[in-house]
Formats: sequence, structure tokens, C-alpha cells
Amino acid sequence: MLRLKKGFIVAVVAALFMALAACGKSTETTSSSGSEKETKQKITVGTDAAFAPFEYMEKGKVVGFDADLLDAVMKEAGLDYELKNIGWDPLFASLQSKEIDMGISGITITDKRKQSYDFSAPYFEATQVILVKEGSLVKNALDLKGKTIGVQNATTGQEAAEKLFGKGEHIKKFETSVVAIMEMLNGGVDAVITDNAVANEYVKNNPDKKLQVIEDPDNFTSEYYGIIFPKDSDLKAKVDEALKNIIENGKYTEVYKKWFGIEPNIENLKQQQ
Repeated sequence: MLRLKKGFIVAVVAALFMALAACGKSTETTSSSGSEKETKQKITVGTDAAFAPFEYMEKGKVVGFDADLLDAVMKEAGLDYELKNIGWDPLFASLQSKEIDMGISGITITDKRKQSYDFSAPYFEATQVILVKEGSLVKNALDLKGKTIGVQNATTGQEAAEKLFGKGEHIKKFETSVVAIMEMLNGGVDAVITDNAVANEYVKNNPDKKLQVIEDPDNFTSEYYGIIFPKDSDLKAKVDEALKNIIENGKYTEVYKKWFGIEPNIENLKQQQ
């Protein structure tokens, strides 16, 4: 048996440790100059895909205006992301626990929400409308007094209804606007208060249901959707810059016309920013 010198053994062991340490850095990438690059982090984005045409499921994938807008914003910002359908209430809980990095789901920017979350600059102007069956005697929001109203729970539709008529059993809350509409078709509520784009999309896609949309600018004011973040998120500044760029370079208009068939009011959005 060949006996090795102690110094030689120490050198071999040291070399092995250095090799193992080098293997531990295999996930890092280097540039041509040899300097290390930061590993790209995948951003997790939450949504509630039950709000067509903003987000809904099609062949197992989240599609809609919000999905396309998010894709344009993230590409402009150079951010890798994953969009997950997690539901409305879980979205807000996941933001607070920081299980997700941001959310997009037709979320109206309100002073109350801004106490707990950060928002991007506005990306969509909306308003509440009333959805009723054709032939209804309801002509404006005040005509709903004494009637049963369906709303999506924890939304500005619920807030608008309660502001006009107070809280109570006359306002029925549902998981989604579509469920509220189904309840109206079944006679469970007299009308539904929801966002204008959602109501118009449902009427367009379901002509056999014989529904009509009633606008009431005297009782429902404009509101704005924003991308939502946990408080003090580093992502907000990057997203705001990217959103501003796609509004200015025409990409926003392209996405808007794809889903709504009309030109957006770009100047109004810029003023809100």
C-alpha cells in the first residue's frame, strides 16, 4: 500500500472542497465579461377569472383585457411573471400575506383599499350600471328603492347599492356578477348593479336572455381600475413606468380596441396619472 504524505492529503481535500463550492454556483449566469448577472425572479400575479371581458377562463387559460394588458406591461418592464386564478377574496388576502406580488382583476382604486394596498396609475375608466330584464319599469337607480338588488360581494357595486339604499337583506351579495345575473334571471333579485363593461359584455353575448343596461351618471360616478400591490412594493414604480410607455406608444389602444371595439379615452387616463 502506498503511503501518502500528510501535506499531499490536505491539498487533495482542499481541492475537493473548492470543486464542490464551484458546483454550488451553477444556477448563476455570467456575462461575456465574466461579471455575474442577477437571477431573474418570476413575479406571481393573482386574479379572479370570473369577470369577462377583463379576465375569464378559456381552455384552461386566463384570457381577457386585463390578461393582455398585463402581458404588455410586463414585457415593457422586462419582468417575468405568472398569472394565477385564485379568486376575489383570496387575492386580497394573498397580497397582505405577500404570497403573491401583485394583482389585476378589474379592481377599482378606492381610498379605503389604499389604506391597505398600493395601486398603479389608473388603466381603465369604469362606472356602475343597472342590469334588468327587458320591459322593467326601472329607469334609474332611484327606481330600485324597495326592490331586491344583486351585487358581487366586496365590490364597488355593493358599495354603490349600500350608499343609495343602506345595508340590509334587500341587497343580496354573490361570489361573482355572473352568479348575481343568474339569480335575477331566476327571479331571485329584481336588478343587478355591476360594472358597465361587464354588463354590456353579458348582454352582447346572451341576446336570448332579453336583458338591458341602464346607465345613471347622476347616481353612479366614474371609477378607475388599477393594478394592486402589497404596501411599499418595489414593483409599483416599474409597472407605472411601463404602463405609461404602452399608453404613449399605442400598445394600450391596440389591446383596448381588441376587447371593446372602440378607441379609449387616452387623455382622460393621462390626466388621472
